[in-house]
Amino acid sequence: MQNHLRKSPLLEVRSLSTHFFTEDGIVRAVENVSFEIYHGEILSLVGESGCGKTVTGLSILRLIASPPGKVVNGEILLDGRNLLDLEEKEMEKVRGDKISMIFQEPMTSLNPVFTIGNQIMEAILFHQKVNKEEARRKAIEMLDRVNIPSPEKTIDAYPHQLSGGMRQRAMIAMALSCQPRLLIADEPTTALDVTIQAQVLRLLREIQKEMGMAVMLITHDLGVVSEIADRVAVMYAGRVVECGPIESIIQEMRHPYTRGLIHSIPAIEKRQKRLPAIPGQVPDAMNLPVGCKFHPRCHLMIEACKKEEPPLFQVNGEHWSRCIRWKECC
Repeated sequence: MQNHLRKSPLLEVRSLSTHFFTEDGIVRAVENVSFEIYHGEILSLVGESGCGKTVTGLSILRLIASPPGKVVNGEILLDGRNLLDLEEKEMEKVRGDKISMIFQEPMTSLNPVFTIGNQIMEAILFHQKVNKEEARRKAIEMLDRVNIPSPEKTIDAYPHQLSGGMRQRAMIAMALSCQPRLLIADEPTTALDVTIQAQVLRLLREIQKEMGMAVMLITHDLGVVSEIADRVAVMYAGRVVECGPIESIIQEMRHPYTRGLIHSIPAIEKRQKRLPAIPGQVPDAMNLPVGCKFHPRCHLMIEACKKEEPPLFQVNGEHWSRCIRWKECC
């Protein structure tokens, strides 16, 4: 990452906590999460399903359904302005314009009764001072930019008429139609075959460099992260447990959970071996263990891990770990 890009963050998330208030109890989906995203970089949030990645992304855009969900603490600063303080009408101007999101499943995110073109044009017409003809031209340009064949015809197609890969590209075109400064991509390659996954990731990286935008990539796949991200924040049970530059995390992981994730990545040299699995299960967000939330599954656990939740320790430079035994974990 070039130094001039790191002078001031585009987005700062400070001590963010998002809870869901249900009849059975409080689900602490995100707890005291902090990170920043700099201009022109790709930050990835990584972790198992249910660790709070998607809720973090939705919290940034203030799309948490209320009730039962609520951001109970923290700040989300875009260029120093706290998005949590904005009126809903002001926030509507931010969504799709300054910050866009690619959702996990395009078949449920795209409206089946409107054409692809209508859905892309809707965002352009809302945020830009253009007429319908100009909006249609821009929509065709975006479809062409994401490598959708015959964009002049595809613009009038309905979601069900496109393949999974083409639908995902249409979602990317929609998200980028107003040239946002930050793109939140939530598992953008889920349900796609490996070849199409690689194409979509390559496309995201190309457009990110071309537009100079920042990207927050949400994924459970550290293999994906190693190919595309500049920095990574590993989440577990609603918390960031390790964060830092991707090279430092991959080569010198300093949290037992990160170690388990990295060692479970399939590789050619492991093809005849059984992939190691992290023992146990992700804890119930309504009944989290006292102390370090990972200790029931951790091979490095000592009595101190059961008593107090550790802070983030600085490993080196920008590399941090939420483990009291980080020096022994590698």
